Amino acid sequence: MNGFDRDWQGGKKEHSVHSAPPVKDSVIDPAAFVDRFATAATARGFRVERFGESAGVPLLALSRRTRGVRPRIYFSAGIHGDEPAPPLALLSALEHGLFDERATWFLCPLLNPAGFLARTRENAEGLDLNRDFKALRSAEIRAHVRWLQHQPNFDFSLCLHEDWEAAGFYVYELNAAGAPSFARPMIEAVTEICPMETATVIDGRDVAEPGIVRPLADPLLRETWPESIYLQANHSRLSYTIETPSSLPLTQRIAALERAIATAISQVCGV
Repeated sequence: MNGFDRDWQGGKKEHSVHSAPPVKDSVIDPAAFVDRFATAATARGFRVERFGESAGVPLLALSRRTRGVRPRIYFSAGIHGDEPAPPLALLSALEHGLFDERATWFLCPLLNPAGFLARTRENAEGLDLNRDFKALRSAEIRAHVRWLQHQPNFDFSLCLHEDWEAAGFYVYELNAAGAPSFARPMIEAVTEICPMETATVIDGRDVAEPGIVRPLADPLLRETWPESIYLQANHSRLSYTIETPSSLPLTQRIAALERAIATAISQVCGV
């Protein structure tokens, strides 16, 4: 579920179809996943950093600098333990070579190993890590923020999620600088694989366009910060959160997210 929850939006989430409750049977073994991701990243020239630990599993950050003037692009996944498609999509994109010479890359593939181990949204202490980027109560997010503070600003950031209440794919856009939007190209590409969310109200907010939410109120004013708002405030003026519906088959969700990743990269890099 996305980073803009109902306590800020002020209202009940309205979707055209209500799907099943969150999937609790995660297909991810966190330790095996982290090992596979590190192996794939190392083979492709990434620097692999361990910046913390969760449930005995390393918190990894992968980075690769590309020579010349290149966009700096950040991706994250796995902050909710009951959303298996995002980290698997990021791994698939890495193994398919999407993170090539077009950009300088920063990847955080599994921010909540404890949640995946327990098959819960929250970490082992019952904290929703995607509401903790202002209070910094959790060890995972404190470690993540410390790592982020040592990175350069990003030209583009993308947080991968699933939404168990959604009927289709949708996008949150935080675009404080009024840069060209990449939301519509992502949606158009993904709808070849996954339907677009058709609700006119998502998380208590009217959509700006079909499948696109652009908050009108200043998100920085909310009491709890998800990752996307922290990124907007400190590291990236152009931040997106993408959501697939959890009711679809896992392979379809992974494919949809990977298509969104590929499209975003092409749009940001111009190729």
